[in-house]
Amino acid sequence: MNHLTETRQLLENSTLYYIICSNMEGKYSYINNKYKRAFGNIHGEIIGQPYYTTIHPDDTEICHRVSAQCFEFPEKVFPATIRKHDGKGGFVFTQWEYKAMINEQGEPEGIFCLGYDITEFRNNSMVLSESLKTLDEKEVILRDIAFNQSHIIRKPVANILGLGLILQHMEMDPNLRNVISLMLQSAEELDVAIKTIVDKANA
Repeated sequence: MNHLTETRQLLENSTLYYIICSNMEGKYSYINNKYKRAFGNIHGEIIGQPYYTTIHPDDTEICHRVSAQCFEFPEKVFPATIRKHDGKGGFVFTQWEYKAMINEQGEPEGIFCLGYDITEFRNNSMVLSESLKTLDEKEVILRDIAFNQSHIIRKPVANILGLGLILQHMEMDPNLRNVISLMLQSAEELDVAIKTIVDKANA
């Protein structure tokens, strides 16, 4: 009993992994129970059908290319991401490891494939990617705001502070001097608030 046969028996009733085998004619020669449950109700009796029955038409070339690699290097395992029909007009994304099956005489017998569903992982990755893209866009906006606050808004605030200091040294009514002092205090508070926001944005 070779290691592929042992793996097939071990994962016959796996709840996580699919196992399929195809013969040299490119037809299914074996599927485990998980694969049968997932795709049997869509395609009927899968054993004996061509390998491309269950997959997205655009992915047949991937299967062909990876299978050719397996026979060229039978001691190696090759990965492939394949879309499978979900029976609802969409596709299940699956990740596979392909391995050539070689008999005791050293002759090729077909392809052994071990796979699992990555649809949820892929969808979550896409959501994460979109979120990161949005965060990058927000960061650019925040940096623009910080630049505007630092170079555009702070300039008139500085002018107000300068004018207020000049007015404080002029002769004027005590009530007006008090108003100018309050204006300067507010301008200084605004300047500190702007500087704090800019520092945080640039941190």
